[in-house]
Amino acid sequence: MFGYVRYDLPNLFVKDYLLYQALYCGLCRSIGAACGQRARFGLTYDVTFLSALLHNMTGTDIRIERRHCAEHCIRKRPIAAVDELTKELGALNTALAYQKYSDDIRDGGRGRAARAWFKKGYRRAKQQYPAMVALVEEYVAAQEAAERARVASLDAAAEPTAELMRKLSVHFLKERSSAASQELFYAIGKWVYLIDALDDYDKDRKKGRYNPFFLVYGSESRERLVADNGEEVEFLFDTLFYSMREGLRDISFSFNRDLTDNVILRGIPLETQRIIKGLPPQNLERTVRVVR
Repeated sequence: MFGYVRYDLPNLFVKDYLLYQALYCGLCRSIGAACGQRARFGLTYDVTFLSALLHNMTGTDIRIERRHCAEHCIRKRPIAAVDELTKELGALNTALAYQKYSDDIRDGGRGRAARAWFKKGYRRAKQQYPAMVALVEEYVAAQEAAERARVASLDAAAEPTAELMRKLSVHFLKERSSAASQELFYAIGKWVYLIDALDDYDKDRKKGRYNPFFLVYGSESRERLVADNGEEVEFLFDTLFYSMREGLRDISFSFNRDLTDNVILRGIPLETQRIIKGLPPQNLERTVRVVR
């Protein structure tokens, strides 16, 4: 995953903002517990969101502690306690970070030093969670094969990443997995791949790298692509938003779902519009909405 899964801060209640921050810090500690301290530098918003979603869907309680950490060493802050779910998610975070830098190297870019930084953590992830890491490796290889074949189809290009997310949902949810949960995770995975490809359109075109949007539309820039084919591109993403909403509708949650609904129903569409319009990233540290 690539850091695009974010919340809509102006419409996020304080209670959910604080929960998200606690989960973010808790995932950081869990990465250290599962894969070592170096691996903590790969911490992402995306896997933090998965922590919120999977804790809720599996009915796993989140225990909040007030602790110091390396970054916040003066004042204690609320941090979600390490549990088995977050440890495995920490291993997933490390595996995805390692594979991201491997992909950068395959594309002819820099990344060897960064990948070496995560090598030991990746090895620990494989030792502790072989089934989960095997899924990541299988579908990263399938994604690489699709890109090497230069498939000129947006659906086919995004299929390996979408299918990886679906398989991961089955892996983590086990008997709680359902058609609805698989639809939700599949749509999120497909969205992540396509929004990353759209965001990198100009960079990929300049460097001659694979990008399915360029093969389908052939526009000279992302701005030209949106100007000429904006309605078609927006319809593509609207179908994914619909799948996400359909999946959410039939999923049973154990706890309050305000945070995950904010991310899926508001944050993801807003991030899509930001990239389509070519705007800078959202500032996640603005004032949050106060519950009254």
